Amino acid sequence: MQIIGLIGGMSWKSSAEYYRLINEGVRTRLGGLHSARCLMWSFDFADIEILQRLDRWDEAASLMVDAAQRLERGGADFLVIATNTMHIAAPQVQAATSLPLLHIADPTAERIKAAGLRRVGLLGTAFTMEQDFYRGRLAREHGLEVLVPEAQDRATVHRIIYSELVQGQIHEASRQAYREVIAGLVARGAEAIILGCTEIMLLIGQEDSPVPLYDTTGLHAEAAVARSLGIPA
Repeated sequence: MQIIGLIGGMSWKSSAEYYRLINEGVRTRLGGLHSARCLMWSFDFADIEILQRLDRWDEAASLMVDAAQRLERGGADFLVIATNTMHIAAPQVQAATSLPLLHIADPTAERIKAAGLRRVGLLGTAFTMEQDFYRGRLAREHGLEVLVPEAQDRATVHRIIYSELVQGQIHEASRQAYREVIAGLVARGAEAIILGCTEIMLLIGQEDSPVPLYDTTGLHAEAAVARSLGIPA
């Protein structure tokens, strides 16, 4: 079993889900008392969030590189960044270590393509929805057409993530707001919705959407298990 190197703590709520899903996945595959061989570097998310908010992405990337190098020295065989937004630093992380990086967008895109879908709606932080590092990878590497909510809806989605979900707060009014945003994307032609923030799955489930939802947290964790065990995802 290869050792999974998890860069987590962004937020710890979603990282806890990663840890649970990865260990459950190994147990399901191997049975008995088996669990995952993994290392986690967990940030104080406040340190990351302030750099995001101040647009100091180079500094944030330096912290991500440091975490990756710590995991490499600790014996990890490959890396998993347990957050969508901080994949903005994926190129720097990949360049700074000899370890493979399992990019969060790839297993999600592969599953969408396998279902025969091409036009998807993307929910996530404002950074993920508006910058090219994520949308561009989905389009260039996988040929997907990516729709994002209108500006006011993007602000709503982002606010709920940072003021509620990363703090473990789940409110019915916010769930309804997300349902309405999803409905707007479907009305514009989205055939599926990517939950492109690792906390969104705490709020939204398939029952909240008329089209398939693709939870990046679950799919990323599943891909990490498969890579660790050397089996198909």
